[in-house]
Amino acid sequence: MKTKFKILILLLLAGLIFQSCHDKDDSAVPVVKTNLEVQNFIWKGLNLYYLWQADVPNLSDTRFANQTQLDAFLTGYPEPETLFQNLLNKPVSLFPNGDAIDRFSWIVSDYLVLEGQLQGSTTNNGVEFGLSYKSSGSTEIVGWVRYIIPGSDAANKDIHRGDIFYGVNGTQLTVSNYQALLFGTNNDYTLNLADISGGVITPNGRNIALTKTVLDENPILVNTVITAGTHKIGYLMYNGFYSNYDTQLNTAFASLKSQGVTDFVLDLRYNGGGSIQTATRLASMITGQFTGQVFAKQQWNAKIQSYFDANSSQSLLNLFTDKIGTTPINSLNMTKVYILTSRGTASASELVINGLKPYVSVVQIGDVTVGKNVGSVTLYDSPDFGNSNRNPNHRYAMQPLVLKIVNGLGFGDYQSGLVPNYDLKETPSNLGVLGNPSEPLLSLAIAKITGTGKRAQPSPGIELDYFKDSKSINGIQNQMYLEKAPAGLLKAL
Repeated sequence: MKTKFKILILLLLAGLIFQSCHDKDDSAVPVVKTNLEVQNFIWKGLNLYYLWQADVPNLSDTRFANQTQLDAFLTGYPEPETLFQNLLNKPVSLFPNGDAIDRFSWIVSDYLVLEGQLQGSTTNNGVEFGLSYKSSGSTEIVGWVRYIIPGSDAANKDIHRGDIFYGVNGTQLTVSNYQALLFGTNNDYTLNLADISGGVITPNGRNIALTKTVLDENPILVNTVITAGTHKIGYLMYNGFYSNYDTQLNTAFASLKSQGVTDFVLDLRYNGGGSIQTATRLASMITGQFTGQVFAKQQWNAKIQSYFDANSSQSLLNLFTDKIGTTPINSLNMTKVYILTSRGTASASELVINGLKPYVSVVQIGDVTVGKNVGSVTLYDSPDFGNSNRNPNHRYAMQPLVLKIVNGLGFGDYQSGLVPNYDLKETPSNLGVLGNPSEPLLSLAIAKITGTGKRAQPSPGIELDYFKDSKSINGIQNQMYLEKAPAGLLKAL
């Protein structure tokens, strides 16, 4: 008996030792997620809110007879991100060659990061840049500094608007490695700079070491008044529709108003979008004479649209306003506005242009815009998909497209971008100083305002084919979003 007992004890100890070693060996092996909380949240949120819900068979209301069938389907997607992409309507991740329908929906594993991004808070070294192909047909790319964010690490370094960089840590940037080099997990890197001469980009030996930190960007980069003859021209460079800066935006317009501006130039060339509410307020600051009239209309998927039409059709309207809360808006009462754009101008920026057109004369100068006429909302894993009573077991959140937006006349079909009245593309070799009357885009606006036809003539420079820009790939993703999801829909539908 004692011998059998000893053998049993030895077997138990051996089993424990084996299990302990097994656990240590498995520590680097990905764990298969058997809990379907996140997957259920993704499916149910998209089934209710997704703009193209009716076009995705797996999101159909009749696709699954019960929760058991749905769970069996979701079990095939252990990674939430894969499920999300497969439930979208021809997403750009799966249709990268121009056939995509959904170019902008995305999911995050930490909603705290997402919330910061939507308010202009990013992990950033302060260099906002464009990326272009080094030459026609090449897979090599170069970057060019558009502006430096004040208060950032880059603001204390010898790097400025117009500087060209070709590599990171000595490695040439290409279409296949730029993401890892510029937006990877390493917050410290060195940009390798170059010169442009005679159409040739040549390394110049300058290297700038940069460190990313959590950075809050005030979207109001330049706010000034330029006197040209009898004209007092207000100029505002506005780089993001971040609602937590709406009060500062209103103060900026108070300054312009107090100086008696006669004309107004809004620079949105580096603005990838943001809050629909902020866009409505900005349009109201530019004008002021249209309070209560329709700035924009929202169009949702069929089942949500029918609910709104029957119960709360006014909820689909974004009206010009004269207040931020109880604070009066400072309006310029303009009847004509000049707006500067680029290939990076998107979403809420395009909404301002399109929304103003039925009411005032809009003169667009620059390049064709992105063409994002659809908006999103943040969905959380909570009883009503809002940010209250969120599931404490994870921090996943979605930013799916949920609505198309049109102006007061019902026009919103600008998927290919808004075309400027006067085409003038920036060249990396001659960007000019932002806010200076000689800067090429602003100079052209001033010439059109004064009617002189004279503008500063930029020196010849090479024009590089646009690839991407830092804001469109730094988490922001050209956003136009509602502040929160409409309440009560889950019970009503």
